[in-house]
Amino acid sequence: MEILEQKLDNGYEFKVIGRLDASTSNDFEEKVIAAIENGETEIIVNFSELDYISSSGLRVLLVGAKKLKALSGSVTLSGLKKHIKEVFEIAGFTPLFTIIEG
Repeated sequence: MEILEQKLDNGYEFKVIGRLDASTSNDFEEKVIAAIENGETEIIVNFSELDYISSSGLRVLLVGAKKLKALSGSVTLSGLKKHIKEVFEIAGFTPLFTIIEG
């Protein structure tokens, strides 16, 4: 897994490339928590190059969303491939996030 990060006008973006699973989710969680602790309240996660997400990856997003909700912030997901979006739908996570094309 590779994670690219960049500050945007409307938030902070993580682009996750490869697989987000039990062996990689801790690294992603550390980066998300660090961004929140540094004052970011609008996080965009670009999944356009994500091939697989496990329950561990979903947990990281849920943790981030809960922390941001307490700060009146949010997590936006972008670029979900069909099979990745289906994972979110099956898990019942689609109502928890703003999902955009991109």
